[in-house]
Amino acid sequence: MAQIYFHCTSTEGLMIGHCGAAVGDLAEAKDQATLLMRSLIMEPGEEDWRSWVLHASDDLGEEIFALPFAAMLGKPH
Repeated sequence: MAQIYFHCTSTEGLMIGHCGAAVGDLAEAKDQATLLMRSLIMEPGEEDWRSWVLHASDDLGEEIFALPFAAMLGKPH
């Protein structure tokens, strides 16, 4: 079991997650990241998440992977 921390960046801002999530493997970490991305996208507001990227890091601060929100949202019509 590993502790993974997520934070999101864009050219306009930074959101740092301090709690993290306990995961058993990389697939579970990516599933947790996807859930977090979906929850942020679904929050009421006018934020365009396409320029944001979710970063996943281990407890030493080493980045494990990064997922762009644009990959989930697609291009605007």
